[in-house]
Amino acid sequence: MTLRELDNLVRIGKLKKEPGTQFEFDGLIHSGRMRLNDAQNDSNSIEGRFDLAYNAAHAFCLSALRWHGYRSDNRYIVFQVLPHTLGLDSAVWRVLAKCHDQRNIAEYQGHLEVDEQLLKDLMTCAEEVYSAVTALGSVPAES
Repeated sequence: MTLRELDNLVRIGKLKKEPGTQFEFDGLIHSGRMRLNDAQNDSNSIEGRFDLAYNAAHAFCLSALRWHGYRSDNRYIVFQVLPHTLGLDSAVWRVLAKCHDQRNIAEYQGHLEVDEQLLKDLMTCAEEVYSAVTALGSVPAES
């Protein structure tokens, strides 16, 4: 996997080069896993489950970016770089991008429209990202 694309995003100010730590990586994975577990609880509202699953997916994606030694202040980019951080198909980040758009509408306009299929797709993608990011292993030592 080449990180040339990520370095290009650093050059244009969309990412920052910053070494990650094992503590941060483990914390993001744990946080995401707990949220995704809670999102699977059918007794929670669909809106609550969506919010939990979205934030779980974000934590997993951010952990992958941090594992590679990059940081972003933009949630969308964290999803968009998945093909480069985890080698995942662009279909995964497209689902996550759609969910990001839904989340923004809820956050900034107060309206969340989620259906069962979107929630199912989100949770499937979050699980796929979780599997890929946990396969990375320990955070590489700073060079």
